[in-house]
Amino acid sequence: MIHILIAGANTRDVQAVENALKAPDRQCVSCGTGLKALELAVLEQPDLVILDMELPDLSGLELCTRLRKQASTSQLAILFVCATDTVEDRIAALQAGANDCLGKPLALKELQLRAAVLLQRSSGRNNFKSTELAVGNLRLNLKTFMAVVDGHEAQLTPVEYDLLRYLMLRPGEVISAERLLQEVWRYYPGTGDTAVVRMQVMNLRDKIESDRSRPRYVRTVYRHGYMVTA
Repeated sequence: MIHILIAGANTRDVQAVENALKAPDRQCVSCGTGLKALELAVLEQPDLVILDMELPDLSGLELCTRLRKQASTSQLAILFVCATDTVEDRIAALQAGANDCLGKPLALKELQLRAAVLLQRSSGRNNFKSTELAVGNLRLNLKTFMAVVDGHEAQLTPVEYDLLRYLMLRPGEVISAERLLQEVWRYYPGTGDTAVVRMQVMNLRDKIESDRSRPRYVRTVYRHGYMVTA
């Protein structure tokens, strides 16, 4: 049984999300406050958490940050529902640790597709034949989500992990920001903003590069995209 936790203050929105995601093999649990959502996430370990940015006691951003800081909930799949579909909201959600985000008003079909992608990715993360990827001295543990560079470990957020894993599976290949939006974060073609990619690349470099301004592993190919090299 797949377990989905939905946290939102607007009962009509929560009910709409629950109805959209109903399935015989899914169980949806909802709550209206951030603290209750935090409690349920720790106790139930859901396969997917859907968070509204606007919660009465604890903001969705703060709740997401807390979930990422706790070892028991740090790797949960989290889909953010933002009050508006702006670049600023999407960046804030991703920086807090969300895997993906949607703006209001919700397109329920898109919600279903993005939730399905996150559930599939979440269930498959530990099914790799190898537990590690390596490009030169950069290694990525596929079970602990830790990047290791020259013996130094860095804990990655799920978004950073997905980005680095995608690039490391294609070493030396230049990947455009638009392709990363579509294939890593499942944006429809022509949607999304490349500023989100730039922000996540900078966050990743802060953790794995000795000098972010002169990256050794995650490199920018001017006007073409990004690639991982040794």
